[in-house]
Amino acid sequence: MTEKSLFTCQRLPGRLDVKQTAELLGFLPYELSVVVRNGLLRPLGKPAPNGHKFFSTVEILQLSQDRDWLDKATRAVAKCWKDKNRKHDEVHPLA
Repeated sequence: MTEKSLFTCQRLPGRLDVKQTAELLGFLPYELSVVVRNGLLRPLGKPAPNGHKFFSTVEILQLSQDRDWLDKATRAVAKCWKDKNRKHDEVHPLA
């Protein structure tokens, strides 16, 4: 299922992959790993760290309407980038 068909289909699937989940929540796919790592989102089952992850559609739709959760998740992503940039600046001060 493509991202375009996700928004035009009459019924969403029961579980979503990372790209679909990111699209519904308004994040980039690589940002979801930060959200998961911070315990703000749990994939279905117990996938291996490098395994394909799926998320509950019902849960994702609820979270997409929860301003407080969206704020926490957005702050977690911003903090991750801030920390990465700070570490980069410490290693490469003039870069």
